[in-house]
Amino acid sequence: MTVQLNHTQFTREDMLAFEPAMKIGLLASVNPQGLPHLTLISSLKAGSPETVVWGQFIEGQSKQYIRENGKTAFLVMTLDKRVWRGKSLWTHSETSGPDFEWFNNVPMFRYNAYFGIYTVHYMNLLGHTGCQPLPMSAVAAAALKSIAARTFSARPGARPVMNAWTRSIFDKLDNLKFLAYLDGDGYPWIIPVIQAQSDGAERLVISTGAYGDELAAIPAGSPVAVLGMALTMEDVLVRGTYTGVQRRAGLACAGVQVEWVYNPMPPAPGQIYPPMKLEAVKRF
Repeated sequence: MTVQLNHTQFTREDMLAFEPAMKIGLLASVNPQGLPHLTLISSLKAGSPETVVWGQFIEGQSKQYIRENGKTAFLVMTLDKRVWRGKSLWTHSETSGPDFEWFNNVPMFRYNAYFGIYTVHYMNLLGHTGCQPLPMSAVAAAALKSIAARTFSARPGARPVMNAWTRSIFDKLDNLKFLAYLDGDGYPWIIPVIQAQSDGAERLVISTGAYGDELAAIPAGSPVAVLGMALTMEDVLVRGTYTGVQRRAGLACAGVQVEWVYNPMPPAPGQIYPPMKLEAVKRF
């Protein structure tokens, strides 16, 4: 990893920036097979200068993964495109207490007829980057390069791994995309890859024009997860093999060979690809 985690505590300004419900909160975890997983946790915030807390309102794979392996990475992005990234270690969860009451009095959850916070999770902060602006000019230029690389150096695929809806999430220029991989210390790490585009139904192409040093530091062959998210709060998670940085149509681009697609959205999150076998309901 090329990023230095020089901050071991959150400042008062950091903590205030994390409090609004309208922000992007991401949590990367490690599944039992040792593969990265990435999920949207909008309730994620600083519980104290040394802790990260988040409220759970729905079951999903990530919650079980974090209980089994507490090594996590987090990302917070505010509406004015300030970004914090860091690493943390899950310690425990609670179903009552001051933080539980605080989350359930936030308007997003207090007035939600379907979802309320029923568990609060606590993580020790190991380190974070501090506040960094999202480099919008570099991201916009990199997105155009990803499109050019896809257009002029297309690679046909035989398997329908990503369907048309999944590809549309990755191809829309103003949608958000984030990549997670496992760092050398066994913790995941999150990189914004808003410039990513689908390259047929089996691959993603990511120009190195933004966050290029971090993308170049990922070893080829590493398993990665990439979350695509629309401003309409639709999102999709894919996982596959990182193919490293190569020249595509004369442009330096990273690639992901996609092998797995997952719908993380409520009310029925589940695997999309490979297709799950349908089984008859035998107990009612």
